[in-house]
Order: sequence, then C-alpha cells, then structure tokens
Amino acid sequence: MSNSVTPTGTSRRIPAPRVLPESLPYWTAADEGRLLVKKCRACGEVHHYPRDICPQAAGTGTVYSFSTMGKGEAAYTLAFVTLDEGVSLMTNLVDCDPATVSIGQPVRVVFKPSDGGHAVPMFTPA
Repeated sequence: MSNSVTPTGTSRRIPAPRVLPESLPYWTAADEGRLLVKKCRACGEVHHYPRDICPQAAGTGTVYSFSTMGKGEAAYTLAFVTLDEGVSLMTNLVDCDPATVSIGQPVRVVFKPSDGGHAVPMFTPA
C-alpha cells in the first residue's frame, strides 16, 4: 500500500485495487504514470472503468425464452432477451400480442415510465 497526504497534512493508507485480467493493462499503465481509457472497436465509444465488455448497447436483440402470465388486461410477458452485444437479461415484452411472440424474434428496447418516476427498459418486437 502507498501513502497519500490529506488536505490536513495527515497520511492515509490507500488499499491496493482489485486487478482482474481484463483491467491489467489499465493498472500497468498507472504504474507507468499513464491514464488509459478504453475505446470500443465495435461502436467507437470510449468508456471507463476498464472492462472487457463495452457498456454501450444498441438496444436490439432476440428473444431467448419467454413466458406469459395472467389473462386479458392483466397479462404480461417476461422474457430473456439476448442483446446483440451478447449479454442476456430478464425483461418484459410490451406493446405486442403475447400470442405472436416467438423464440429468436428480433426485439428492440423501449423505455416505460414507472410509478417511481425512473424509466424502465423493456422490449418490443423490432
């Protein structure tokens, strides 16, 4: 661990960072006095903190699995959607007839307001 001087002149211990294989180049550069940020080869966006997967998402993917619960106006469809970037997430399928949903169907993200005010990402057929 290294020491750092606070504004009051006292020193404190700085804990060593947790270094994962995908972040090793970042920490190696820091040891050399260089600050690195990653630039995604697919989308061209830069991002920080160091990680293998770009945090930017196109918002498109395919239905991996789904299940519709309830009937009529109370029906809702839960699904696992695999994003084009490769990650899968559990979500709701909205603005569609559950009877027309199929595995492998292309979907795109839509944002629905919640009771608490924050928008919630959900998916609809593309």
